[in-house]
Amino acid sequence: MTDMTKEETESLIAEVLEVYPETAREDRAKHLTTNDQSETQSKNCITSNRKSLPGVMTIRGCAYAGSKGVVWGPVKDMIHVSHGPVGCGQYSRAGRRNYYVGATGVNTFGTMNFTSDFQEKDIVFGGDKKLDKLIDEIETLFPLNKGTTIQSECPIGLIGDDIEAVAKKKAAEHGKTVVPVRCEGFRGVSQSLGHHIANDAVRDWVLGARDDDATFESTPYDVAILGDYNIGGDAWASRTLLEEMGLRVVAQWSGDGTLAEMELTPKVKLNLLHCYRSMNYISRHMEEKYGIPWLEYNFFGPTKIAESLRKIASFFDEKIQAGAEKVIARYRSEYEAVIAKYRPRLEGKRVMLYVGGLRPRHVIGAYEDLGMEVVGTGYEFGHNDDYDRTIKEMGNATLIYDDVTGYEFEEFVKRVKPDLIGSGIKEKYIFQKMGIPFRQMHSWDYSGPYHGYDGFAIFARDMDMTLNNPCWSNVTPPWLKETAPQAVAAE
Repeated sequence: MTDMTKEETESLIAEVLEVYPETAREDRAKHLTTNDQSETQSKNCITSNRKSLPGVMTIRGCAYAGSKGVVWGPVKDMIHVSHGPVGCGQYSRAGRRNYYVGATGVNTFGTMNFTSDFQEKDIVFGGDKKLDKLIDEIETLFPLNKGTTIQSECPIGLIGDDIEAVAKKKAAEHGKTVVPVRCEGFRGVSQSLGHHIANDAVRDWVLGARDDDATFESTPYDVAILGDYNIGGDAWASRTLLEEMGLRVVAQWSGDGTLAEMELTPKVKLNLLHCYRSMNYISRHMEEKYGIPWLEYNFFGPTKIAESLRKIASFFDEKIQAGAEKVIARYRSEYEAVIAKYRPRLEGKRVMLYVGGLRPRHVIGAYEDLGMEVVGTGYEFGHNDDYDRTIKEMGNATLIYDDVTGYEFEEFVKRVKPDLIGSGIKEKYIFQKMGIPFRQMHSWDYSGPYHGYDGFAIFARDMDMTLNNPCWSNVTPPWLKETAPQAVAAE
């Protein structure tokens, strides 16, 4: 448990908020709270999914980032066109390390940048004709692609390009799936709306394509992995465990995923949801339309892995339930060896998290398996149903913060004094310059996987390697360095 009392945490929040003007202070106070496990609904103590205050630094992304960068971008055999100026496409290309199998530029395209490269004349006269020509060029240059998505950038919503008409026309001409996605960056509060828009595009333009396909041979053990983007190989590590317990993974969305897998998902018996925030919409749709139940699971750390495997197995027969126990037993000596090696080096260390998606709550158990404590956590773009799930994972009186500003996060860190911070690339170098060990927890700091038992070994190694690196004792923040001597004018 944290060594701060509820009163001390509340006092800290009040002190940090003092610098804001009154209106901003009142607004930001709604997004900062002390955890109380007795709360049944997070809306009673914290506000989320609201627009960030103008002039107050936020770390969020946009709707385009949620669609292209998260949901659609990793679908490997489709070409994802960033429709608009070149910058958004370049910035979103290959940044999240969504691993995939295939020949890049031949039958897989995940790390390539396809853009309509808007110029001034396109803003004035529209980009429909350019988009039409671009898709024809794609078919000439990359004939093995299985389809195209049109990822709208901000100018498209402003000038009114009819991307739906272009999509229908080119789909008819080429006999391939073409999906228009209205994910202009300015839409909504954050990248979270981009997830929702992308899910709706899957619903409207992809699902249903094979509803009448009788050639697919189903089994009682067919499942789909949703919301795993295969960062550093995460989906592969998860898939291994599911297949070892006797299940057949028909599809995985969207890391190392294909259009065909997405089309076949309505034929599975259970949807397994890892990133609730980005894929709960399509999971609910398939439950309503196809009667497919869905289950949120957590494959970070052996405790949560075992809980999740047993929960998944409970949807199936005794064969799968026995298979889950065999998997847990098979890896027991492996993860116990990891804990025996790293827990003595990490025991009692305190962590503060600030990430997106599922990580602010899902990784808590993995840290606890290593004897560490999470003393603060928050979401960049979480909703109240995310915080509902987080309250029970966090200790009482710990800090919870929503859309925390750069200033607030720095001040919290200075007062709480965590041993390790897990956050994003925008925060990484700030805290490293402060001499605080830091892990980039959006894309595993160029490491991974972190999912599954194999991933837990890598996770533990990385936390130890970061936290116990001797370099931190030799780092002096710039503001603590002695002032350089004044230059003396030459006589």
